[in-house]
Amino acid sequence: MCKGPIFELDRVCFDYPHGGQLFKGLELKIMSGEKIVLLGPNGSGKSTLLKLLCGLVLPSAGTLRAFGTEITEQRLEDNRFAREYHQRVGFIFQNSEVQLFTTRVWDEIAFGPLQMGLDLETVRERVEDVMRLLGIAHLQDHSPYRLSGGEKKKVALASVLILNPEVLILDEPTNGLDPKTQRWLVDLLLALNHQGRTIITATHHLELAHVISERALVLSEGHNLVYDGPTAQVLQNRELLMEVNLIDAYYHVHDQERHVHYYIHG
Repeated sequence: MCKGPIFELDRVCFDYPHGGQLFKGLELKIMSGEKIVLLGPNGSGKSTLLKLLCGLVLPSAGTLRAFGTEITEQRLEDNRFAREYHQRVGFIFQNSEVQLFTTRVWDEIAFGPLQMGLDLETVRERVEDVMRLLGIAHLQDHSPYRLSGGEKKKVALASVLILNPEVLILDEPTNGLDPKTQRWLVDLLLALNHQGRTIITATHHLELAHVISERALVLSEGHNLVYDGPTAQVLQNRELLMEVNLIDAYYHVHDQERHVHYYIHG
């Protein structure tokens, strides 16, 4: 796995196809093995930043480097380079159904390694291992579209983890999940990070932030990176969190217990 910077953004800008600029000169460096949370209100650019890191969209100006290599349209048009890059950087979409396109769970999970050219026996072993890890072996012959939200999320995760990515990027991963599945997902992400994987998670749920990260990046409604530092520190910064519209006046942090509550006062 990469031991230095995984991602380096140098004066990166991003323009929407039909006009409007999202980022202006964004500077950012992400190191191997970090666990990072990307915070910001809806529309702040969290999803777009994740897609930049994943190579799904490209900067309109500036430089994006990953694993020491500049990521350009020309490089991503090289099928071999693109396949290797997307194997190293796994992306879990906010809506799991976006990632599901086969009629059977086993086929969904096996698709990636088959596209990499692995032999069928190796693919079978990998599929069995990842289904066992995520506790979904009993779903292997089911249609992904008939599963619950939590089961769909596990299948989407399995289809990425089977490729053994160095980086796992997740966009609002707990949306629509029940509390038990949320806890399971958090434990999994922490275990993967402990094994050396870099974990980058976008969320607007502050109560989740301190659990899954040590470093926080905060985007404002104006699409600016307004904070880059320890997660615990930004969760205590009520003024900043209110300024970027992540909290309201009734937000409280209980520092001793290291968790966050939202209160509705009548």
